[in-house]
Amino acid sequence: MPKTLFSALAVACAAACLPAHAEVTLIARASLAGDASDLSGLTGLLENGVPGNLLGGLGSGLAWAGGTTFLALPDRGPNAAVWNTFVDNTTSWVPRIQTMTLALQPVADGSLPFTLQAQLTGTTLLYSRDALVYGPAQPPINTKGKHFFSGRSDNFNAGTDSLSPLDARLDPEGIRVSANGKRVYLTDEYGPYVYEFSRATGKRTRVFELPSATFAAATKSAMGATEISGNTRGRVANKGMEGLAISPDGSTLFGFVQSPLIQDGGDGGRANRIVKIDIASGAVSQYAYDNYITAFAKAYNSSEILALNSHEFLVLERDGKGLGDNSVAVVKQIYKVDLAGAEDVSGLEGAEALLAKAPAKTLFADLRAVLNAAGYTDAQIPAKLEAMAFGDDVVIDGVTKHTLYIANDNDFLAVAPGGLPNPNQFFVFAFDDADLGGSVFENQRFKQPK
Repeated sequence: MPKTLFSALAVACAAACLPAHAEVTLIARASLAGDASDLSGLTGLLENGVPGNLLGGLGSGLAWAGGTTFLALPDRGPNAAVWNTFVDNTTSWVPRIQTMTLALQPVADGSLPFTLQAQLTGTTLLYSRDALVYGPAQPPINTKGKHFFSGRSDNFNAGTDSLSPLDARLDPEGIRVSANGKRVYLTDEYGPYVYEFSRATGKRTRVFELPSATFAAATKSAMGATEISGNTRGRVANKGMEGLAISPDGSTLFGFVQSPLIQDGGDGGRANRIVKIDIASGAVSQYAYDNYITAFAKAYNSSEILALNSHEFLVLERDGKGLGDNSVAVVKQIYKVDLAGAEDVSGLEGAEALLAKAPAKTLFADLRAVLNAAGYTDAQIPAKLEAMAFGDDVVIDGVTKHTLYIANDNDFLAVAPGGLPNPNQFFVFAFDDADLGGSVFENQRFKQPK
Protein backbone atom coordinates (compact mmCIF):
# COMPACT_ATOMS: atom_id res chain seq x y z
CA MET A 1 0.00 0.00 0.00
CA PRO A 2 1.30 3.54 -0.78
CA LYS A 3 2.94 5.29 2.15
CA THR A 4 0.40 8.15 1.89
CA LEU A 5 -2.44 5.82 2.78
CA PHE A 6 -3.40 4.59 6.23
CA SER A 7 -5.42 1.44 6.63
CA ALA A 8 -8.46 1.45 8.90
CA LEU A 9 -9.64 -1.94 7.66
CA ALA A 10 -9.11 -3.93 10.84
CA VAL A 11 -10.84 -1.44 13.12
CA ALA A 12 -13.61 -0.76 10.64
CA CYS A 13 -14.51 -4.37 10.07
CA ALA A 14 -14.54 -5.07 13.81
CA ALA A 15 -17.29 -2.48 14.29
CA ALA A 16 -19.36 -3.23 11.18
CA CYS A 17 -22.99 -4.26 11.22
CA LEU A 18 -22.17 -6.48 8.25
CA PRO A 19 -18.74 -7.29 6.77
CA ALA A 20 -17.49 -4.61 4.41
CA HIS A 21 -14.26 -3.58 2.75
CA ALA A 22 -13.23 -0.12 3.96
CA GLU A 23 -9.93 1.64 3.31
CA VAL A 24 -10.80 5.30 3.53
CA THR A 25 -7.86 7.59 4.38
CA LEU A 26 -7.38 11.18 5.50
CA ILE A 27 -5.51 13.23 2.87
CA ALA A 28 -5.99 16.87 3.98
CA ARG A 29 -7.43 19.09 6.68
CA ALA A 30 -8.09 22.78 7.32
CA SER A 31 -9.83 25.00 9.84
CA LEU A 32 -11.46 28.43 10.19
CA ALA A 33 -11.69 30.25 13.50
CA GLY A 34 -15.16 30.24 15.02
CA ASP A 35 -14.85 33.83 16.28
CA ALA A 36 -14.24 35.37 12.83
CA SER A 37 -16.79 37.56 11.03
CA ASP A 38 -18.68 36.47 7.94
CA LEU A 39 -19.48 38.54 4.84
CA SER A 40 -23.15 39.26 5.62
CA GLY A 41 -22.54 42.94 6.31
CA LEU A 42 -24.75 42.74 9.39
CA THR A 43 -23.98 45.06 12.27
CA GLY A 44 -25.12 45.14 15.87
CA LEU A 45 -25.58 42.44 18.47
CA LEU A 46 -28.09 39.65 18.90
CA GLU A 47 -30.22 39.35 22.05
CA ASN A 48 -27.48 37.32 23.75
CA GLY A 49 -24.75 39.87 22.98
CA VAL A 50 -23.20 37.94 20.09
CA PRO A 51 -22.44 39.86 16.86
CA GLY A 52 -24.98 39.25 14.11
CA ASN A 53 -22.17 38.69 11.60
CA LEU A 54 -20.35 36.03 13.64
CA LEU A 55 -18.99 33.29 11.40
CA GLY A 56 -19.47 30.89 14.27
CA GLY A 57 -20.27 27.37 13.16
CA LEU A 58 -20.78 26.46 9.51
CA GLY A 59 -20.59 22.68 9.40
CA SER A 60 -24.22 21.65 9.84
CA GLY A 61 -24.31 21.08 6.09
CA LEU A 62 -21.80 21.09 3.25
CA ALA A 63 -22.53 20.94 -0.48
CA TRP A 64 -20.18 20.74 -3.42
CA ALA A 65 -20.94 23.24 -6.19
CA GLY A 66 -18.23 22.16 -8.65
CA GLY A 67 -14.47 22.74 -8.74
CA THR A 68 -13.21 24.17 -5.46
CA THR A 69 -16.54 25.85 -4.58
CA PHE A 70 -18.55 24.57 -1.63
CA LEU A 71 -21.59 25.88 0.23
CA ALA A 72 -21.40 25.60 4.02
CA LEU A 73 -24.43 25.83 6.28
CA PRO A 74 -24.72 27.16 9.84
CA ASP A 75 -27.74 26.04 11.83
CA ARG A 76 -30.10 28.30 13.82
CA GLY A 77 -27.30 30.37 15.34
CA PRO A 78 -25.60 30.78 18.71
CA ASN A 79 -27.64 29.40 21.60
CA ALA A 80 -25.03 27.84 23.87
CA ALA A 81 -24.92 30.78 26.30
CA VAL A 82 -27.89 31.08 28.67
CA TRP A 83 -29.87 34.29 28.18
CA ASN A 84 -33.53 33.18 27.89
CA THR A 85 -34.46 29.56 28.56
CA PHE A 86 -38.06 30.22 27.46
CA VAL A 87 -36.78 30.32 23.86
CA ASP A 88 -34.09 27.66 24.39
CA ASN A 89 -31.55 30.52 24.33
CA THR A 90 -32.11 31.05 20.61
CA THR A 91 -31.86 34.51 19.02
CA SER A 92 -32.94 36.48 15.97
CA TRP A 93 -29.94 35.10 14.11
CA VAL A 94 -30.68 35.16 10.36
CA PRO A 95 -29.95 31.75 8.79
CA ARG A 96 -27.50 31.98 5.90
CA ILE A 97 -25.43 30.13 3.36
CA GLN A 98 -21.66 30.57 3.44
CA THR A 99 -19.89 30.20 0.09
CA MET A 100 -16.37 28.86 0.40
CA THR A 101 -13.32 27.85 -1.55
CA LEU A 102 -11.81 24.57 -0.40
CA ALA A 103 -8.70 24.06 -2.52
CA LEU A 104 -6.46 20.99 -2.39
CA GLN A 105 -2.76 21.33 -3.20
CA PRO A 106 -0.43 18.30 -3.39
CA VAL A 107 2.68 18.37 -1.21
CA ALA A 108 5.80 16.28 -1.76
CA ASP A 109 6.82 16.02 1.87
CA GLY A 110 4.21 16.23 4.56
CA SER A 111 2.27 14.24 7.08
CA LEU A 112 -0.63 14.25 4.59
CA PRO A 113 -0.40 14.21 0.77
CA PHE A 114 -2.36 17.45 0.33
CA THR A 115 -2.86 20.79 2.00
CA LEU A 116 -6.34 22.29 2.11
CA GLN A 117 -6.87 26.03 1.83
CA ALA A 118 -10.23 27.17 3.25
CA GLN A 119 -11.50 30.65 2.43
CA LEU A 120 -14.89 32.30 2.92
CA THR A 121 -15.95 34.09 -0.28
CA GLY A 122 -19.59 35.04 0.29
CA THR A 123 -22.54 35.08 2.71
CA THR A 124 -26.16 34.85 1.54
CA LEU A 125 -28.99 35.59 3.99
CA LEU A 126 -32.20 33.58 3.63
CA TYR A 127 -35.60 35.26 3.29
CA SER A 128 -39.17 34.86 2.08
CA ARG A 129 -41.05 37.20 -0.22
CA ASP A 130 -44.23 36.28 1.68
CA ALA A 131 -44.77 37.70 5.16
CA LEU A 132 -43.68 35.32 7.91
CA VAL A 133 -45.01 34.78 11.43
CA TYR A 134 -42.69 36.01 14.18
CA GLY A 135 -42.85 36.09 17.94
CA PRO A 136 -41.97 39.21 20.00
CA ALA A 137 -38.75 39.78 18.02
CA GLN A 138 -37.95 39.78 14.34
CA PRO A 139 -34.82 40.55 12.30
CA PRO A 140 -34.40 44.35 12.15
CA ILE A 141 -33.28 44.12 8.51
CA ASN A 142 -36.77 43.07 7.32
CA THR A 143 -38.19 45.19 4.50
CA LYS A 144 -41.25 44.98 2.27
CA GLY A 145 -40.93 41.80 0.22
CA LYS A 146 -37.92 40.61 2.23
CA HIS A 147 -38.92 38.78 5.39
CA PHE A 148 -35.84 37.10 6.79
CA PHE A 149 -35.92 33.78 8.54
CA SER A 150 -34.80 33.61 12.15
CA GLY A 151 -33.36 31.05 14.51
CA ARG A 152 -35.64 32.08 17.40
CA SER A 153 -37.74 29.17 18.53
CA ASP A 154 -40.83 31.35 19.27
CA ASN A 155 -41.24 32.55 15.67
CA PHE A 156 -44.30 30.50 14.78
CA ASN A 157 -48.10 30.57 14.52
CA ALA A 158 -49.49 28.60 17.46
CA GLY A 159 -52.70 27.93 15.53
CA THR A 160 -50.98 25.68 12.98
CA ASP A 161 -48.95 22.48 13.11
CA SER A 162 -45.18 22.38 12.66
CA LEU A 163 -45.40 22.11 8.87
CA SER A 164 -46.78 25.63 8.41
CA PRO A 165 -44.46 27.20 5.79
CA LEU A 166 -45.05 30.75 7.06
CA ASP A 167 -43.39 30.13 10.41
CA ALA A 168 -40.30 32.33 10.46
CA ARG A 169 -38.20 29.98 12.57
CA LEU A 170 -35.61 28.06 10.58
CA ASP A 171 -32.98 25.58 11.75
CA PRO A 172 -31.21 24.51 8.53
CA GLU A 173 -29.23 21.28 8.66
CA GLY A 174 -28.77 19.86 5.15
CA ILE A 175 -27.89 21.51 1.84
CA ARG A 176 -27.48 20.44 -1.81
CA VAL A 177 -27.05 22.31 -5.08
CA SER A 178 -29.28 21.88 -8.15
CA ALA A 179 -27.84 20.46 -11.38
CA ASN A 180 -27.89 23.89 -13.06
CA GLY A 181 -26.15 25.46 -10.07
CA LYS A 182 -28.80 28.14 -9.63
CA ARG A 183 -30.84 26.71 -6.75
CA VAL A 184 -30.08 25.21 -3.37
CA TYR A 185 -32.19 22.79 -1.38
CA LEU A 186 -32.25 22.95 2.42
CA THR A 187 -33.68 20.76 5.15
CA ASP A 188 -34.93 22.22 8.40
CA GLU A 189 -35.42 20.68 11.83
CA TYR A 190 -38.27 22.89 13.03
CA GLY A 191 -40.78 21.66 10.45
CA PRO A 192 -39.47 19.28 9.30
CA TYR A 193 -39.23 21.12 5.99
CA VAL A 194 -37.48 20.74 2.66
CA TYR A 195 -37.11 24.11 0.92
CA GLU A 196 -35.73 25.47 -2.33
CA PHE A 197 -33.87 28.80 -2.35
CA SER A 198 -32.24 30.95 -4.99
CA ARG A 199 -28.52 30.47 -4.66
CA ALA A 200 -27.81 34.00 -5.87
CA THR A 201 -30.29 35.94 -3.71
CA GLY A 202 -31.30 33.70 -0.79
CA LYS A 203 -35.01 34.00 -1.61
CA ARG A 204 -37.17 30.98 -0.87
CA THR A 205 -38.67 29.79 -4.14
CA ARG A 206 -40.42 26.56 -3.22
CA VAL A 207 -41.72 24.50 -0.31
CA PHE A 208 -41.87 20.73 -0.77
CA GLU A 209 -44.94 19.33 0.98
CA LEU A 210 -44.41 16.40 3.32
CA PRO A 211 -47.27 14.25 4.65
CA SER A 212 -48.58 16.21 7.62
CA ALA A 213 -50.24 13.22 9.29
CA THR A 214 -46.87 11.49 9.48
CA PHE A 215 -44.30 14.22 10.10
CA ALA A 216 -46.05 17.22 11.67
CA ALA A 217 -46.08 17.96 15.39
CA ALA A 218 -49.57 19.26 16.18
CA THR A 219 -48.52 21.37 19.18
CA LYS A 220 -45.61 23.79 18.90
CA SER A 221 -43.60 25.37 21.69
CA ALA A 222 -40.62 27.68 21.96
CA MET A 223 -39.10 25.17 24.38
CA GLY A 224 -38.14 21.86 22.84
CA ALA A 225 -38.74 19.84 25.98
CA THR A 226 -42.27 21.23 26.32
CA GLU A 227 -43.01 20.49 22.68
CA ILE A 228 -41.79 16.91 23.03
CA SER A 229 -44.06 16.30 26.03
CA GLY A 230 -47.02 17.87 24.23
CA ASN A 231 -47.08 15.60 21.16
CA THR A 232 -47.73 11.93 20.55
CA ARG A 233 -46.69 11.79 16.89
CA GLY A 234 -44.62 13.62 14.32
CA ARG A 235 -41.02 14.73 14.44
CA VAL A 236 -39.17 15.00 17.73
CA ALA A 237 -38.31 18.62 18.59
CA ASN A 238 -34.77 19.53 17.48
CA LYS A 239 -34.52 16.14 15.73
CA GLY A 240 -36.33 16.93 12.49
CA MET A 241 -35.08 16.82 8.89
CA GLU A 242 -31.31 16.65 9.35
CA GLY A 243 -29.61 15.25 6.26
CA LEU A 244 -30.14 15.79 2.55
CA ALA A 245 -28.88 14.03 -0.57
CA ILE A 246 -29.46 14.75 -4.24
CA SER A 247 -29.24 12.14 -6.98
CA PRO A 248 -26.25 12.60 -9.33
CA ASP A 249 -28.57 13.65 -12.17
CA GLY A 250 -30.15 16.31 -9.96
CA SER A 251 -33.70 14.96 -10.29
CA THR A 252 -34.39 13.60 -6.82
CA LEU A 253 -33.88 14.66 -3.21
CA PHE A 254 -33.52 12.32 -0.24
CA GLY A 255 -34.21 13.90 3.15
CA PHE A 256 -33.18 12.16 6.34
CA VAL A 257 -34.90 12.61 9.71
CA GLN A 258 -32.33 12.78 12.52
CA SER A 259 -34.19 10.44 14.86
CA PRO A 260 -37.26 8.23 14.54
CA LEU A 261 -40.60 10.03 14.62
CA ILE A 262 -42.50 9.92 17.91
CA GLN A 263 -44.88 7.22 16.67
CA ASP A 264 -41.93 5.18 15.40
CA GLY A 265 -40.09 5.09 18.72
CA GLY A 266 -38.86 8.66 19.12
CA ASP A 267 -35.40 9.84 20.09
CA GLY A 268 -33.16 6.90 20.90
CA GLY A 269 -35.19 4.55 18.72
CA ARG A 270 -33.86 2.70 15.71
CA ALA A 271 -36.65 2.93 13.08
CA ASN A 272 -35.79 6.01 11.06
CA ARG A 273 -37.19 7.35 7.77
CA ILE A 274 -35.63 8.51 4.51
CA VAL A 275 -37.93 10.74 2.44
CA LYS A 276 -37.58 10.60 -1.35
CA ILE A 277 -38.81 13.68 -3.25
CA ASP A 278 -39.16 13.93 -7.01
CA ILE A 279 -38.13 17.53 -7.66
CA ALA A 280 -40.22 18.00 -10.82
CA SER A 281 -43.52 16.71 -9.43
CA GLY A 282 -43.01 17.00 -5.67
CA ALA A 283 -44.12 13.38 -5.25
CA VAL A 284 -42.98 11.87 -1.95
CA SER A 285 -42.17 8.30 -0.95
CA GLN A 286 -40.61 7.00 2.25
CA TYR A 287 -38.13 4.27 3.16
CA ALA A 288 -37.10 2.78 6.48
CA TYR A 289 -33.57 2.95 7.87
CA ASP A 290 -32.24 1.09 10.91
CA ASN A 291 -30.15 3.35 13.19
CA TYR A 292 -28.93 0.43 15.29
CA ILE A 293 -25.20 -0.39 15.45
CA THR A 294 -24.69 -3.96 16.61
CA ALA A 295 -21.13 -3.50 17.89
CA PHE A 296 -22.32 -0.84 20.34
CA ALA A 297 -25.75 -2.39 21.02
CA LYS A 298 -27.33 1.03 20.54
CA ALA A 299 -29.16 3.17 18.01
CA TYR A 300 -27.46 6.41 17.01
CA ASN A 301 -28.96 9.48 15.38
CA SER A 302 -28.21 10.11 11.73
CA SER A 303 -26.45 13.35 10.76
CA GLU A 304 -26.11 13.26 6.98
CA ILE A 305 -26.91 11.34 3.81
CA LEU A 306 -24.99 11.48 0.52
CA ALA A 307 -25.84 9.84 -2.81
CA LEU A 308 -23.34 7.43 -4.35
CA ASN A 309 -25.72 6.91 -7.27
CA SER A 310 -29.48 6.98 -7.82
CA HIS A 311 -30.24 4.31 -5.21
CA GLU A 312 -27.20 3.84 -2.93
CA PHE A 313 -26.24 6.24 -0.15
CA LEU A 314 -23.69 6.96 2.53
CA VAL A 315 -25.18 7.71 5.95
CA LEU A 316 -23.23 9.39 8.75
CA GLU A 317 -24.05 8.06 12.23
CA ARG A 318 -22.38 9.41 15.35
CA ASP A 319 -22.48 10.10 19.04
CA GLY A 320 -22.09 13.65 20.39
CA LYS A 321 -18.77 12.98 22.08
CA GLY A 322 -15.36 14.52 21.46
CA LEU A 323 -13.96 18.02 21.02
CA GLY A 324 -16.70 20.50 21.86
CA ASP A 325 -18.24 18.19 24.45
CA ASN A 326 -15.21 18.00 26.76
CA SER A 327 -15.21 14.23 26.28
CA VAL A 328 -13.81 11.59 23.91
CA ALA A 329 -15.23 10.41 20.60
CA VAL A 330 -16.51 6.84 20.41
CA VAL A 331 -18.88 6.48 17.43
CA LYS A 332 -18.24 8.35 14.15
CA GLN A 333 -19.18 5.95 11.37
CA ILE A 334 -20.40 6.04 7.77
CA TYR A 335 -22.66 3.29 6.49
CA LYS A 336 -23.73 2.35 2.97
CA VAL A 337 -27.36 1.51 2.26
CA ASP A 338 -29.12 0.51 -0.96
CA LEU A 339 -32.77 1.50 -1.47
CA ALA A 340 -33.14 -0.50 -4.69
CA GLY A 341 -35.95 -2.94 -4.05
CA ALA A 342 -36.81 -1.39 -0.68
CA GLU A 343 -40.54 -1.02 -0.01
CA ASP A 344 -42.28 2.32 0.41
CA VAL A 345 -43.30 2.64 4.08
CA SER A 346 -45.53 5.71 3.68
CA GLY A 347 -48.54 3.76 4.94
CA LEU A 348 -46.75 2.20 7.90
CA GLU A 349 -45.87 3.40 11.37
CA GLY A 350 -44.29 1.93 14.47
CA ALA A 351 -40.81 0.52 14.94
CA GLU A 352 -41.73 -3.10 14.28
CA ALA A 353 -43.46 -2.35 10.97
CA LEU A 354 -40.66 -0.08 9.72
CA LEU A 355 -37.75 -2.29 10.75
CA ALA A 356 -39.29 -5.19 8.86
CA LYS A 357 -38.85 -3.10 5.68
CA ALA A 358 -35.42 -1.58 6.44
CA PRO A 359 -32.68 -2.64 3.99
CA ALA A 360 -29.38 -3.94 5.33
CA LYS A 361 -26.46 -1.54 5.77
CA THR A 362 -22.71 -2.09 5.62
CA LEU A 363 -19.89 -0.13 7.19
CA PHE A 364 -18.12 2.12 4.69
CA ALA A 365 -15.75 3.93 7.06
CA ASP A 366 -15.01 4.22 10.76
CA LEU A 367 -13.98 7.87 10.88
CA ARG A 368 -12.75 7.61 14.44
CA ALA A 369 -10.32 4.85 13.41
CA VAL A 370 -9.16 6.74 10.32
CA LEU A 371 -8.55 9.93 12.30
CA ASN A 372 -6.79 7.96 15.05
CA ALA A 373 -4.48 6.53 12.39
CA ALA A 374 -3.75 10.07 11.20
CA GLY A 375 -2.67 11.13 14.69
CA TYR A 376 -5.91 12.46 16.23
CA THR A 377 -6.73 11.42 19.76
CA ASP A 378 -10.34 10.70 20.65
CA ALA A 379 -10.44 13.99 22.56
CA GLN A 380 -9.34 15.90 19.43
CA ILE A 381 -12.02 14.48 17.13
CA PRO A 382 -14.91 16.95 16.83
CA ALA A 383 -18.02 15.88 18.73
CA LYS A 384 -20.39 16.89 15.94
CA LEU A 385 -19.13 15.66 12.59
CA GLU A 386 -22.29 16.52 10.64
CA ALA A 387 -21.65 17.57 7.05
CA MET A 388 -20.59 15.44 4.06
CA ALA A 389 -19.95 16.27 0.40
CA PHE A 390 -18.03 14.73 -2.46
CA GLY A 391 -15.48 16.79 -4.40
CA ASP A 392 -13.26 16.38 -7.45
CA ASP A 393 -11.10 13.30 -7.87
CA VAL A 394 -7.39 13.47 -7.03
CA VAL A 395 -4.35 11.37 -7.94
CA ILE A 396 -2.23 9.84 -5.16
CA ASP A 397 0.88 7.85 -6.09
CA GLY A 398 -0.49 7.50 -9.62
CA VAL A 399 -3.86 6.16 -8.45
CA THR A 400 -7.09 8.11 -9.02
CA LYS A 401 -9.05 8.57 -5.81
CA HIS A 402 -12.50 10.02 -5.04
CA THR A 403 -12.72 12.65 -2.32
CA LEU A 404 -15.11 12.98 0.60
CA TYR A 405 -15.25 16.26 2.55
CA ILE A 406 -16.55 16.24 6.12
CA ALA A 407 -17.09 19.27 8.38
CA ASN A 408 -18.10 19.75 12.00
CA ASP A 409 -20.73 21.83 13.74
CA ASN A 410 -18.97 23.62 16.61
CA ASP A 411 -22.22 25.07 18.04
CA PHE A 412 -20.83 28.59 17.58
CA LEU A 413 -18.37 27.93 20.39
CA ALA A 414 -14.92 29.17 19.37
CA VAL A 415 -13.64 27.79 22.67
CA ALA A 416 -14.94 24.42 23.79
CA PRO A 417 -15.84 23.50 27.37
CA GLY A 418 -12.54 22.82 29.06
CA GLY A 419 -10.87 25.74 27.30
CA LEU A 420 -9.69 24.06 24.09
CA PRO A 421 -9.90 25.90 20.73
CA ASN A 422 -12.96 24.69 18.83
CA PRO A 423 -12.69 25.90 15.22
CA ASN A 424 -14.65 24.96 12.14
CA GLN A 425 -12.78 21.94 10.80
CA PHE A 426 -12.73 20.42 7.33
CA PHE A 427 -11.41 16.93 6.67
CA VAL A 428 -10.82 15.46 3.21
CA PHE A 429 -10.82 11.68 2.88
CA ALA A 430 -9.86 9.61 -0.16
CA PHE A 431 -11.40 6.38 -1.37
CA ASP A 432 -11.54 4.44 -4.62
CA ASP A 433 -13.99 2.15 -6.37
CA ALA A 434 -12.59 -0.91 -4.62
CA ASP A 435 -13.69 0.56 -1.28
CA LEU A 436 -17.33 0.59 -2.37
CA GLY A 437 -17.92 -3.16 -2.27
CA GLY A 438 -19.27 -3.35 -5.81
CA SER A 439 -21.24 -0.09 -5.80
CA VAL A 440 -20.87 2.29 -8.73
CA PHE A 441 -19.89 5.84 -7.80
CA GLU A 442 -21.53 8.60 -9.85
CA ASN A 443 -20.47 12.06 -8.74
CA GLN A 444 -22.73 15.04 -9.41
CA ARG A 445 -21.88 17.33 -12.29
CA PHE A 446 -22.98 20.94 -12.58
CA LYS A 447 -23.72 23.58 -15.14
CA GLN A 448 -22.18 26.65 -13.56
CA PRO A 449 -24.63 29.56 -13.15
CA LYS A 450 -24.04 32.52 -15.46
